[in-house]
Amino acid sequence: MKNIKHIFFDLDDTLWDFESNSSLVLSDLFIKYNLKNFLNTNLDNFHSTYKIVNAELWQAYGSKKITKEYLRNNRFNLSFNNFGYDNYDLNIKVTEDYLKLSPLGKTLVPNALDVLNYLKHNYELHIITNGFKEVQEIKLNNCDIKHFFKTIIISEEHQLSKPDIKIFELAENLAKAKKEECVMIGDNFESDIMGAINAGWQAIWLTYENERKDLISINNLLDLRSLL
Repeated sequence: MKNIKHIFFDLDDTLWDFESNSSLVLSDLFIKYNLKNFLNTNLDNFHSTYKIVNAELWQAYGSKKITKEYLRNNRFNLSFNNFGYDNYDLNIKVTEDYLKLSPLGKTLVPNALDVLNYLKHNYELHIITNGFKEVQEIKLNNCDIKHFFKTIIISEEHQLSKPDIKIFELAENLAKAKKEECVMIGDNFESDIMGAINAGWQAIWLTYENERKDLISINNLLDLRSLL
């Protein structure tokens, strides 16, 4: 990759291990609220169902079809509904605990810290993340990586979400960067990779299942050393 001066990272599941941190909290809440008996299912089934429901709601939120409040206050009950159970009040209790505990996780994606320390000497590093301001800032502070980044762009603050080209244009302006100097690194094909490419940036896809030979991909952040 030539002429790159600015590296923009996604946060969840690119640097901060959302899957691991979230799974630990969901496991604890599954036990705390006796969801096994209420839902008549096991943790794995509940977790996989919640992930699908959550992803669908985030997609709807990104398309401005639902509000932040609806997403937050309904995703657990909608997950409950898949098991024939409806309890909005319990859903709110689980939601409050999840929102309080999940961002406190400190697990990073393997080799994230090593790579950030390696890249910081030659590039300006930035974050573009789809998420809520208070939650994403807790994650960055609690796992002690905020200091690596010159700019941190959180979708909620600007009412823009990846893959909207406008959030990438905003990032260019805030970083004082040119398109040809920017590369986006992320795990989400639609939001991170196609969003960046459509904005005229280069992109590196962090994935374990890339069948697209026309895209640059890695399956370990350490691979960035050979690309940048």
